Amino acid sequence: MTHLLAEDRTATLEDWLEGREPAHLSTNAGTPLVAFQAWRAFKEAFAPELIAQAFEETSAALKRPIRRAIDPFGGSGTTALASQFLGAFPTTIEVNPYLADLIEAKLTSYNAVELLDDYAALLKRIEDDRSETLFPGAPITFVAPGKQGRYIFSLDVARRLAGVRNAIMAVGNLAHRRLFRVLLAPVSLAVSNVVVSGKGRRYRPHWEERQASADEVVSMFDAAFVQAVYDIQRFRNRQNLSFKLLRGDARVLTPCEGDFDVAIFSPPYPNSFDYTDVYNVELWVCGYLDSSEANRTLRLQTLRSHVQIKRDYDVGDIESQTLKKVASALNEVRPLLWNATIPDMVTAYFADMRTIMQRLHSSLISGGRAYLVVGDSRYNGVQVPVADILAEIAGSIGFRKLADEPFRSMRASPQQGGRQELLETLLTLERA
Repeated sequence: MTHLLAEDRTATLEDWLEGREPAHLSTNAGTPLVAFQAWRAFKEAFAPELIAQAFEETSAALKRPIRRAIDPFGGSGTTALASQFLGAFPTTIEVNPYLADLIEAKLTSYNAVELLDDYAALLKRIEDDRSETLFPGAPITFVAPGKQGRYIFSLDVARRLAGVRNAIMAVGNLAHRRLFRVLLAPVSLAVSNVVVSGKGRRYRPHWEERQASADEVVSMFDAAFVQAVYDIQRFRNRQNLSFKLLRGDARVLTPCEGDFDVAIFSPPYPNSFDYTDVYNVELWVCGYLDSSEANRTLRLQTLRSHVQIKRDYDVGDIESQTLKKVASALNEVRPLLWNATIPDMVTAYFADMRTIMQRLHSSLISGGRAYLVVGDSRYNGVQVPVADILAEIAGSIGFRKLADEPFRSMRASPQQGGRQELLETLLTLERA
């Protein structure tokens, strides 16, 4: 630790990516080798090199360095963190409270000595939680005996996790408490009986015979802290250490005015799946959710990209001939769809995206650019070409399409009607 405390040179984006395996811009392959990104794995996140590409292209067009960047869907925080390395001031919006904390923990500067002192005191406070309700409001399947013999955590592991969480919440320094909390989150998943993918969670093979022990909770938490401190200290001298984080619904919080040079983001895809489910374990274990109503409220603050809760799908007229054709085709197959509201959800999704793009158009400078990583969907044979539709909507708002580059192909989910591949695209827009 001593040599890191003494290091005072400016950390560059190349330093951050040092040791990374070559990766396609659309993926986070090799991410465990990249500082900060190992704090929580994001398989589908785009690579930091995409932000560098966007900065380089936009800077060349503006004939000056990028000063301000915005990401309405913060996710893993890649856009904001890379912006700091590249010397720009990032503004990030994130509705998921766990992910918002994760982003802020990565972007924050720390006093290493004070952080280590708080961590040592935290370890001394850890005691197993013996209360009857370890994770208030969580489903019955969270803790053994669960339901019909299925549960996510054994009782011993659950008590230890809750004990660590309680010790964390007693930390007085808010920034330190936030960091410890987000480091516990992936540990909770690692010691659970489930694995999580982009489509939700499933039980591990032979989980009944391969359950984690309570002792692994603290050992994994300790390893996560050591890695985090290494990242924090090694890259504490990024070119810009300032940032702005907005917590909540991007449809409401995306600024309607400002002087942003570039927007770089990947919104949820209209694939009928609620992405909050991916983080369900972490949200409940770390206390971000404490009731079913809190869970519903969070879902309602996300884009209308899924049909897992009942919601209003009313929209006005949307200027896209391609969307009109898609909506008509989806209505024809409505009786054959696994959920009859899918056609309404798809149209509402684009209405929400229109709102985001309208706000971005007002807050980007003239000549500023928006880089969107988006993915297609398919329902009962009806293709939803997301990039094409968004380009038409953007044109009606006042954006000019500069490029739409294929990124990779994705495999369709069974709910989307098959195993054929779907296209993911980088859509580049310029504000006139």
